[in-house]
Amino acid sequence: QVQLVESGGGLVQDGGSLRLSCAASGRTFSSYAMGWFRQAPGKEREFVAAISRSGGVTYYADSVKGRFTISRDNGKNTVYLQMNSLKPEDTAVYYCAAGLTTQAVASYRVDYWGQGTQVTVSS
Repeated sequence: QVQLVESGGGLVQDGGSLRLSCAASGRTFSSYAMGWFRQAPGKEREFVAAISRSGGVTYYADSVKGRFTISRDNGKNTVYLQMNSLKPEDTAVYYCAAGLTTQAVASYRVDYWGQGTQVTVSS
């Protein structure tokens, strides 16, 4: 069992930055690929980024490439999402996720979800 707790969300202006964190419980964090998803009001949950167990491979949705960076610290059981050049359309609840591989996470085959953290970008 893995429990995921996100933090770092908030209100930011258009063009601003935020860094989300996701702390995982248990000693098996490094056994999972990790990812971030988001869900805006009235829309389906969408994939944002994924990172491999070692951190050596990353995937991004086209909508965030060049602006968002996913990283992880296996010593701290934490995955991060650095979000720069934020836009109003990035407003959503952001969810942390764990899965067996980066391909699985990117394909929504997620084993564990966090509870989400709200990100609001004002224009």
